[in-house]
Amino acid sequence: MDRITAIKSFVEVAHLLSFTKAADKLGLSRLQVSRHVQELEQWLEQRLLHRTTRKVSLTQQGEQALIRFERILDETSALIVQSHADSSALRGTIRISSPIGFAQTMLIDAVSQFLAENSNVKIDIHGSDSFSNLVEERIDIALRYTNTPDESLIARPLMKIGACICASPSYLATHPAPKTPTELVDHACLVHLSNDTWQCIKDDKVYEVNVSGPLVCNDVTTIIAATINGTGISLLPYDIARTYVKQGKLVPILTDYNINSSQLWAVYLSRSYQLPVVRAFIDYLADLWQTDIEPCNTVKSLKS
Repeated sequence: MDRITAIKSFVEVAHLLSFTKAADKLGLSRLQVSRHVQELEQWLEQRLLHRTTRKVSLTQQGEQALIRFERILDETSALIVQSHADSSALRGTIRISSPIGFAQTMLIDAVSQFLAENSNVKIDIHGSDSFSNLVEERIDIALRYTNTPDESLIARPLMKIGACICASPSYLATHPAPKTPTELVDHACLVHLSNDTWQCIKDDKVYEVNVSGPLVCNDVTTIIAATINGTGISLLPYDIARTYVKQGKLVPILTDYNINSSQLWAVYLSRSYQLPVVRAFIDYLADLWQTDIEPCNTVKSLKS
């Protein structure tokens, strides 16, 4: 019995709670996966899974075995990565979930560089401003802006990304810029579906404003376009907004207030699930994105 393959089969079934889904992910038949788990149980002389016609669940022994088997696969993966240290040896497909705006700017630049250096790699990008279900969508890496990553997942910090409140020159030509956060309630605010409470900080005092306006959207790219068109004021991640700020299409306002930064994370299910190319790409991003992106220094330089 190939015990590593058997362990992979068991770990997939344990996470997906389905022999069929595990077989699809591993590129094996359902019968092969079932046989692997049976052989593993015979080897350990323990039942690892409860099986019925409708449901698969872990036994107590299976829960304990899962923890140890994941460690084995993790160490195996690390050894493979080490043996493939030469980037020319990297191969395979990486499925990445990313916020749409970030995918169109910083991520695609990083992906293009990585692919240029690794001709045997393919990358599938799934752009979404909603959090993906990594299991159901078979995502290897999800890039997420958050200060509270999901504790059930493994999360590696990549960099901090600040935010800014912006409007277009055409909007400000007919609407005087707010001087305090509370004045935002008198303006047309363009609201991301996940955040209708904007937080500004000055002298250690936090100002929270419930904003509203003519547009609510779950896509940052659409909100940026509407802001540039003069539809209203928006709160934007600075990694995306900075290009338009430098071009003069967007003007930061309330710049004497601080907007909380969000941490960008690479989120994944388990290191034991990672192909060498997946781990190598996460390491690549961590090395590439070492500098935080905060608006304060950039805005000051634009004014100088």
